[in-house]
Amino acid sequence: MKNIFHLVMIKPSHYDDDGYVIQWWRSGMPSNTLATLQGLAIDCVNRQVLGEDVEIKLTAMDETNIRVRVEKLARMISSDGGNGLVALVGVQSNQYPHALDLARSFRERGIQVCIGGFHVSGVLAMLPDLTPELQEALDLGVSLFAGEAEEGRLDRVLQDAWRGELQPIYNYMEDLPEMENAPTPFAPIETVKHTVGSQASFDAGRGCPFLCSFCTIINVQGRKSRYRNADDVERIIRDHLEQGIKRFFITDDNFARNRNWRAIYERLIELRERDHLSFNLALQVDTMCHTIKDFIEMSAQAGVKRVFIGLENINPESLKGTRKKQNRISEYRKNLLAWKKAKVFTIAGYILGFPGDTRESILHDIEVIKRELPIELLEFFFLTPLPGSQDHKELAQRGVAMDPDLNKYDLNHVVTAHDTMSREEWESVYRLAWDRYYTDEHVETLMRRAIVSGFSPGKVLGSVVWFYASIVVEGVHPLESGYIRRKYRRDRRPTLPVESRLVFYPRYIREFITKHWFMLRLLLKYHRMRKALDADPQSKNYTDQALTPVSDDETDLFELYGMETGHSAPEAHAKAS
Repeated sequence: MKNIFHLVMIKPSHYDDDGYVIQWWRSGMPSNTLATLQGLAIDCVNRQVLGEDVEIKLTAMDETNIRVRVEKLARMISSDGGNGLVALVGVQSNQYPHALDLARSFRERGIQVCIGGFHVSGVLAMLPDLTPELQEALDLGVSLFAGEAEEGRLDRVLQDAWRGELQPIYNYMEDLPEMENAPTPFAPIETVKHTVGSQASFDAGRGCPFLCSFCTIINVQGRKSRYRNADDVERIIRDHLEQGIKRFFITDDNFARNRNWRAIYERLIELRERDHLSFNLALQVDTMCHTIKDFIEMSAQAGVKRVFIGLENINPESLKGTRKKQNRISEYRKNLLAWKKAKVFTIAGYILGFPGDTRESILHDIEVIKRELPIELLEFFFLTPLPGSQDHKELAQRGVAMDPDLNKYDLNHVVTAHDTMSREEWESVYRLAWDRYYTDEHVETLMRRAIVSGFSPGKVLGSVVWFYASIVVEGVHPLESGYIRRKYRRDRRPTLPVESRLVFYPRYIREFITKHWFMLRLLLKYHRMRKALDADPQSKNYTDQALTPVSDDETDLFELYGMETGHSAPEAHAKAS
């Protein structure tokens, strides 16, 4: 009879402003880290890294869509002899407080625990000393893992855990593994079915050559990019297609800079055209990817349906201070029009709170974007000094006050002071930015642009509801959102009291009804807009400035975007409302 060792991998969520774990019936973004570690763990099982007489049982949970029941998991491990490891994986800074609370509960039941992810890796990479929250984990007997788990590193952790000899810290930040021919990410349908549209994710490359000061990727995954090859990607696609999974998010920070992109695309096009396999992809790219020969055209042929573009900011003065020199403002519209021509849906991220930003400049720039750039969806973020970034390191070295509650480091909260805006002003303009971009007038414009570009306006309609309602109704960023919010009365932050049934359940029911009534009214309003556009015989002839190709004499438009009023850019900012 074999001995049993349980490996429980949990991708933790984090707390909302009321202290409840953010969780959904169907979550939006799948976890690439969980899929990567599942692939590595399956390889460990197949190679019997704990010996032929030990059966490794795997459990994988994404807490954004599955409730973590500590007591139940502890009983499962105990009933099979008590040998096991709970790995809290892919833990970002905002997820660390909840991850530590989970770790504490498991440790109280005698279960071994290891925490890894961007927060642990970023802190160990950038700061000279252990921070209090990392030391607290070590004091609880929790192990910390920094770096990536390929090339036998997961083997070592499992073997140490099997012997009951976990090391306090596994630090591989100075030795980043190659990805080519490594075990590939795998997400079983039991996990994927809990995401919207049953979407899986994988990384085709890691690392980034750029120097953005607010980014953690260059300090955690390195500036030397590493890649999977076309065989690896084909294996990932086929493994998931066998389970009926057809939608994939490639999580590379910038797939356009993956040196294997052409070979990967050629293979994917071959799978679609020769083998008649059906699947679609979402990517992250930069604002200059349209200058790469054939990239956008082949993206569409390979099945790319959505791209996330790091627009970041259109104010050149703001971008200077972040070392983001690769963003050339005059190229934005060229890039977006190229994706429109390929019939690929565009989503752009925009950061609020660069040193030169003011309330007036932010609102002015949003109007410029609405008028000049043919983006389908725009999502806003607070400029946040994330642990692991150069910004965070410099603020820490200067002794600048930052919010001690890591739960707020989700890009949706203010965590430090701004040079020109008060905390209240910064928070209010962030919320106002969503309202100003998603006005009824602009939503109608987005649907008009969709019609003339060959998109379904219904796709725009549904996506706008998702993005805007996430902020207005749920109070969470769209990247953390999902379908039907789930709350459990006892799953509350330990520093806050457990509410009585008479308080919790009536409010939960009231919130459920109110939120869904708001979303229904929003959908009906947008549906009426769409019906009116469908009935308009001129809707297919619509055009505006954003849909107009950039001419040679317009290349300085964005750098001098205040010039249309006859003022310099700062003066134009001051006059914006």
